[in-house]
Amino acid sequence: MFVAITVLCLLVPSQLAAVIKNENLFQYINPTPDNELLREDKQFWYDVGNNYLEKNLRYDHESTTKVAKNVVILIGDGMGISTITATRIYKGQRSGKSGEDHTLAYDNFPNVALVKTYNVDMQVPDSAGTATALFTGVKTRYEAVGVDVNCNKTIADRTVFEASKLEGIMTWAQQANKSTGIVTTTRITHATPASTYAHAHYREWECDSEMPQEFKPFVKDIARQLVEDAPGNNFKVILGGGYQQMGHIFEDLSDGECVRNDTLNLTQTWIDDHKGLKASFVTNNQQLENVGDVDYLLGLFYPDHLPYELLRNKGLDGTPSLSQMTKKGLDILQKNPNGFVLMVEGGRIDHGHHDNYARLALEEASEFEKTVALIVETCGPETLILVTADHSHAMTLNGYSRRGNDILGYGLETEDDKPALTLTYANGPGFAYHFSPNVSTVLGPWRDVREDWNRLNNPKYQQMASFELDDETHGGEDVAIFGTGPGSHLVRGVVEQNYVAHLISYAACIGPRAGINPRCAKNLDVSLVGNFYLLFSMLFFLNKL
Repeated sequence: MFVAITVLCLLVPSQLAAVIKNENLFQYINPTPDNELLREDKQFWYDVGNNYLEKNLRYDHESTTKVAKNVVILIGDGMGISTITATRIYKGQRSGKSGEDHTLAYDNFPNVALVKTYNVDMQVPDSAGTATALFTGVKTRYEAVGVDVNCNKTIADRTVFEASKLEGIMTWAQQANKSTGIVTTTRITHATPASTYAHAHYREWECDSEMPQEFKPFVKDIARQLVEDAPGNNFKVILGGGYQQMGHIFEDLSDGECVRNDTLNLTQTWIDDHKGLKASFVTNNQQLENVGDVDYLLGLFYPDHLPYELLRNKGLDGTPSLSQMTKKGLDILQKNPNGFVLMVEGGRIDHGHHDNYARLALEEASEFEKTVALIVETCGPETLILVTADHSHAMTLNGYSRRGNDILGYGLETEDDKPALTLTYANGPGFAYHFSPNVSTVLGPWRDVREDWNRLNNPKYQQMASFELDDETHGGEDVAIFGTGPGSHLVRGVVEQNYVAHLISYAACIGPRAGINPRCAKNLDVSLVGNFYLLFSMLFFLNKL
C-alpha cells in the first residue's frame, strides 16, 4: 500500500487524474465462470472456424484450382517459436555453420500464420485440448479428448457424453474413401494421437485401470477405442509406443503405469480383426524394415513412449526414428488412388522441455524437421503439408551471446560479467540443479556454468530454471503454422487453433467445409468421369470375350 501511494504521489496531477479515471486498469480480474464457458460448444467453434475460412477465402484465386488429394499434418508437441529458433541454430551449428543463418525444411514453406492455443477453460493449454481443436475444428476443455466443453470429467452423464462427441479429419477422410494413419514417438494412446480417434472426458483414461468406475458403462478406455471403434479401427497405419496400454506384454512391466485390469490383449484383437487381410504387426527396427507389401501396419516399439532420439537403441532389435516410421507409413498410404490423411507427431520434444532437458528436446525437434524434409521430398504436389505445434513451452533464448555461440552454452555479455545460459526455463526441475543455498561460489549460491562440464557431455543436462517445479509448464503464447501444397494459401494471419481442421476440410474436400469449395464438385466430376470410363472399358472388354 505504501509503495502504491508513493508512486501515485510522484505523478503529476494530469497523470494522477488519468490513473484514477482508468481505475479499471487496477481491478482484480476473475477467471471466466464455467457457466459462461458452456456456450462455447461445438456449434460455437464451428461458426468461429467458418468465419476464419470465409475471411481468408477473400484471398483465394481461381488459378488455385487443385484439391488436396493428400494431407499430412505434423505436430511438433511443445514446439513453440523459441524451440524452432533454437533448433535452427542447433542444426546449423552441427553442420559447421554459425547456426543463426541455417534454414529448416519448413522455413521454406510459402505460407505462415500464428495460432492461438488456449483451451476453452485455460489460458495455458494442454495437448489433449489443443489436439482436439486441431483435428476436429472445435476447441474444448483442458485434458479433454474428442469431446466439446459440455463434457466434464467430474460428471458421469451418458446423454451429455454422446451429444458432446466430435468427428474429425480422420472420420471425414474415411468417409471420402481415403486411407488414414498416425505416427508418433509417444504412446499411440497419448493425448495428441488419441485426439485423432477417441472420445474421453480425460486424457489419462488410456487403459481401463485409469478410469473411474462410474464412467465405464458408457465410455471405453482410449486403447479400446483405437482397436474397436471407428475411425481408429480403420487406420491403415499405427506406429508408435505404448504396448502396455494395449495389453501386449512380453516383459516385466511391474514398474509401469496404466496396466490393464481387464486382461485384454488389444494387439491380438487387432491381429485377429485383420486376418485374411494384408496386415503386419511389428515391434522393432528389423521387423519394420522387413515389412513387405501390406495394407495395414501396427507397430508398437516400446511399453511406454519411445526412447529419446539421442538415447534410443538404433540396432536391429531397437526402436525406429520418427522419419523411419513415417517413411514406412507413407509407403502404405500412398497406394490408395483416392489419397490419404496422415498425422505425424514429434511428441518427445514436449517431454524434454518438461524436464528442462534442452539438448534432448532440440534433438527431437531436429529429427522432426528431418521428417518434414522427407515428406516434402516423398509426397507430390497434390499433398497439403501443414507443420505446427499444439502449444509452446516456458523456454527462452536470452542473454547477449555472441554470433555463433553454442546454443547450449552461455554468454558473458552482461554488465556484471556473470555467465548466463542462452537457453533457460521460466520454471522446472533445473532450478534445484543450479541453485544450492548451502554452497557459496563466485556466483553466490548459483552453479558456475563455466566449470560445469556436464553441460557438454550429459544428454540429460538440465538448463537453469528460475522457479522450482517438478515438471516444467507449457507456454501460452501463439505458435506458428507453416503450410505448403493445395489449400495452404489459407494459412495466413492470426487464427484460432480450431481453424486448422476447417482449412483441411475445405482444401481436401472432406468433412463439413467440402460443400462450400466449388473445386470439390469439379474434382468429383473428374473422378466420376474417370470411373464411368473405367466401367465402360471393362464392360466393352467383357462383351468381346
